[in-house]
Amino acid sequence: MDTLVAAENIGASLDALVALLSGQPVVVLTGAGLSTASGIPDYRGPETRRRARNPIRFAEYMASEETRARYWARSMVGWERFSSARPNAGHDALRQMERDGAIEGVITQNVDRLHARAGSERVVELHGALEDTRCLACGELESRHAVQARLRAENPRFSTAPSELAPDGDAEIPAEALAGFVPPSCVRCGGALKPNVVFFGENVRPATLADAYALFDASSVLLVVGSSLAVFSGYRFVRRAKDRGMPVAIVNLGESRGDDLADVRIERDSSDVLPALAGALRCG
Repeated sequence: MDTLVAAENIGASLDALVALLSGQPVVVLTGAGLSTASGIPDYRGPETRRRARNPIRFAEYMASEETRARYWARSMVGWERFSSARPNAGHDALRQMERDGAIEGVITQNVDRLHARAGSERVVELHGALEDTRCLACGELESRHAVQARLRAENPRFSTAPSELAPDGDAEIPAEALAGFVPPSCVRCGGALKPNVVFFGENVRPATLADAYALFDASSVLLVVGSSLAVFSGYRFVRRAKDRGMPVAIVNLGESRGDDLADVRIERDSSDVLPALAGALRCG
């Protein structure tokens, strides 16, 4: 790593980042740290690391009806707050940089669809989005909002009182509250539903990965924002960049797996750095 910039040195750090990105086609890889300012917690940030929580795994979800019911009960509680989240200054800055021609587009590991809500146009959702659900039997897609309405109708006594929101859009609820919960089924064939996202232990869809690589290949610099890069689906882009001699910049609050490979790293909240970066690139 050539340049490590502490939070108090944002002026010098911004200069280094602007120098790296200016006049180059840039692809941005975003992670959960970008959305924490919108009220969506992450898995591995400074605040959540102290109370680690294991994400749901694909094999468990597929194998157990009880696991699926537990997921949907927690999701029913968490969905109201998750779906009401709005883009923050970091999302808005990336939209502006795209419009200014400062970045080619965004590859995101996030499932909150906040880039689209902010107005970004070229976005590859590496892990899908929680706004969509898919039938495990017939593949039918249904909006998560419609599923929420059916969950309420089929579980009229189940409380959706506000609870602690979890990183993947569900919420913490006591085990005893799960008794008798009815999970949703496909309106077309009656099969089990799954959120249309990549669970841990599941692979990114080949077509999605191809779209991400097309965006990556059209760029000369990789900017990582708000990601610890602990998951290989994101870290692979840093490895690919370094294998090609492509500069890498990281803006993240806390350590990341790619720190030793970064040419510039800023350890500061992305919602502070990105608006300043957008302004500096526009003036430059």
